[in-house]
Amino acid sequence: MHNETYQVLLMHQDRKGKEQDMGVQADRLTGLVSSDYRFNIPYEELRAAQIAALDERFQEKKDAIRLLGHRAREAGIDAVRSLDDAVKLLFPHTAYKSYPEAWLMQERWDKLTQWLNTVSAHPVTGVDLDGVNDVDEWIDRLQAAGHFVSCSSGTTGKSAMLIASRADMDWSKIDTINVFAWGSGVQPNRDRRIMGLAPVAKVPKNEVIGDAQREAFGDPDKDMFQYPVPPITVGSLTRMVVLRKAIVDGTARPGDIAELEDTSRVRQAAMDRAVHLAADAMIEHRADKLYIAGMWNALYHVAKEVRERGYSAKDFNPDNCIYIGGGLKRAQLPDDYQQFVHDTFNIPAGRHFQNYSMQELNSGMPKCREGGRYHVPPWIVPMILDRDGDALVARDGQGEVEGRAAFFDLSLDGRWGGVITGDRISLDYRPCACGNAGPSIRDTIARFADLEGDDKIGCAGTVDAYVRGVA
Repeated sequence: MHNETYQVLLMHQDRKGKEQDMGVQADRLTGLVSSDYRFNIPYEELRAAQIAALDERFQEKKDAIRLLGHRAREAGIDAVRSLDDAVKLLFPHTAYKSYPEAWLMQERWDKLTQWLNTVSAHPVTGVDLDGVNDVDEWIDRLQAAGHFVSCSSGTTGKSAMLIASRADMDWSKIDTINVFAWGSGVQPNRDRRIMGLAPVAKVPKNEVIGDAQREAFGDPDKDMFQYPVPPITVGSLTRMVVLRKAIVDGTARPGDIAELEDTSRVRQAAMDRAVHLAADAMIEHRADKLYIAGMWNALYHVAKEVRERGYSAKDFNPDNCIYIGGGLKRAQLPDDYQQFVHDTFNIPAGRHFQNYSMQELNSGMPKCREGGRYHVPPWIVPMILDRDGDALVARDGQGEVEGRAAFFDLSLDGRWGGVITGDRISLDYRPCACGNAGPSIRDTIARFADLEGDDKIGCAGTVDAYVRGVA
């Protein structure tokens, strides 16, 4: 570690009785986004700067974000002086789906836009709502006005809606290139054919990240292969879940059931056809240096078909790389599915990239090649909470601690950066086998909902009630 890097981080004023420029510490931490040493700073050398940066973000946004102001008043917090203070200001991840579901079903775009104002750091104004036909068009209209809403898949029928600013989109472009290069060892030399082997949700953040990856790593003279299935939109997912709910509760009409069956049949046929076409493309371009992106389920089935046609690692370029998005999503695959994919497409050691992040954050935590851990950058403040998400499990920043993950992403501009997640993680403050000294997360991440069948965060009820009352 270079001494000058530490000095930049640790140059902060004694805050007692002194005025501090807004954003100084946060800017210093986020300014390390392209530093080669960003994952090699011990937590004890970051702690003071991170607490100061948390307070800067709080002072900047406490009057701008209505839900944050409510949380602060409720907890009696006027400044962030410790991580215990920060925990009281975190939003449960469910806060971003706290809108009444009826507004979405009834297409109350005015009400939903008003709801966004409770969680946005900037006024959600200038949005043309005239003639909006569905949720996808509403999201497009918001984007046209400079408000970027990325939604989760909403498997329960209710999508989380996460608003972001243009500054957040610009940050995502930089961060996604940097984390991939760090985690895979692949430099942005624009010398690879991009092979997209999975459907991707059509939301602004995903589109910005995809464009940045193609621009940085893709060969401009070689066409990208895009998995040939209809785009996954928030509207299409919402319609499917609503129909399934109606069938379960007995309110579905015969036409509704027929629509669901037809939609499911058409989509399954498209998915089956996509596997064949993707296998064709992989075989056709096997000599090229490939950047393969996808999720394990689709990757495995494409690899299986490639093998069945008589091709394997010996037929593919030895410098291929692979970007894995997400987990298994309950897909049932053989125990050796990862090795099978690697051996099929000739993925060398160290060219496999995985990233721990979520829509609620704006930054990635890339997995290292040697230690197999996800590394936390200096501008993400990790906090391990108890099962209910009410309090820190440990405060000393020593050893390894397991519990509910919470994070504060100091890079976020368009909304509050603090979130309590649904994940159980093990955070290790000790140096990783890869040599980096900063905090890292073991590859044992699990969702409480999968472990226990349900997941309740203590403050979620009061947050939900407040947002409904304001909106």
